[in-house]
Parts: sequence; C-alpha cells; structure tokens
Amino acid sequence: MSLALASCADKRGGTVPYGVQDFGSPDAPVALKTDDSYHIGPGDTLSVAVFRVPDLSGDVTVDVTGNFAMPLIGQVEAAGKTTDQLSSELATKLGAKYLQSPEVRVAVKSATSQRVTIDGSVKQAGIYPLAGSTTLIQAIALARGTDTDANPRRVVVFRMIKGQRQAASFDLTDIRRGTQPDPEIFGNDIIVVDGSKARQNFRDALSTVPLLAIFRPF
Repeated sequence: MSLALASCADKRGGTVPYGVQDFGSPDAPVALKTDDSYHIGPGDTLSVAVFRVPDLSGDVTVDVTGNFAMPLIGQVEAAGKTTDQLSSELATKLGAKYLQSPEVRVAVKSATSQRVTIDGSVKQAGIYPLAGSTTLIQAIALARGTDTDANPRRVVVFRMIKGQRQAASFDLTDIRRGTQPDPEIFGNDIIVVDGSKARQNFRDALSTVPLLAIFRPF
C-alpha cells in the first residue's frame, strides 16, 4: 500500500499496472435504488401520472440526450432533475395552457446503472450519467477536467469484473498525445485521479481492492 501511495509528483507509479491489454467488460448492470435525492439520467424509465387524465399518463424512457416526449407539451428535459422537480415542472406546463390545477406525479420505474464516479484531483468530483459510448478523456471532462494539483500520468479506473473489483492505471498525458489509446468507460466504473489532495481517495479506493484482483498486464 505504501508503494501504491508513493509520491504524487507528475509521474507514473503505484502498484496498479499500466498497459493492460484487455481491461475486460464489466459485469452486467443492475438497477439502481432510488430515493428523493436521485437525479434522473439517460436510459431511466419514468412513470408519469396525471390525475384524472389517463391519456397523459404512462411510462416514458429518457433518451440519450436526457429528454422524453409527452403529449401536449412535446420534448421535456428530464436529466439531472429529481422526480419532485420534474413533477412540479410538468404541472406548471400543463396548467399554463391545458389543464386547471393539474396534479402530476413522476416516479422512477427503472433506473439504469449507467453512471460513473469521478474522484480525486478533478475540478468537480461526483457521480455522472453516461450518455452512450464514453472514453476516459470524455469522462474526466464531465468532472470539468483535472485540478491544478493533479498528476495526469496516474489515473486509476476501478471496475467490477466477475464479481471482483479490479483496477488498471492510465496515463492521461500519453493519451492526450495520442501515444496511448483512450480506453472506454462503462457504467459503475470508478475513476480516481492522483494528486497532492487525492492521497486519501487513493488510500480508501485501493483498500477495497484485493491484491489478487488487481489487473496485471497480459
């Protein structure tokens, strides 16, 4: 572990290997549990109920752009909103032209697992929805890019494969230069960018990875 957490200088390092030829496909996605703080994302299936108006009620699926179509209203932007926020927005739009004091309830019927966690030395760490095929560079951009203290030559991606959390290191500098391929990122991946403020993130993340499960170059 001490080797894995060695120097955060702008260089490669640590026990998680680079140059993994086949990082492998992740385990099949499972539905996410949702609560009142859940933010809707692309691929989610929503149940929209407009009280006493069955023609406006039913299930809709949020497309890759974060929208869905609804009668009378047209395209509705749903991604990034809670169900309460979307319910209020739909009620306002329906009440403005079509219905008197409409009651609208939106619930998440099926939540996809197409989310990526980005942590460490990035400008805005968090959990982000993936809209279609996404590479490591694109995922880092979701978090507004690397921070000023980041070590872009040491980025670790954690992934569940065959029931075990596994990991591989990537060099963003080489990827940006075009000397290394930009790997694909999948739902449920965890990305941790090294840096002087990220040591605890690495310590916490690496502590969850059995040493035998860490990917080695083939």
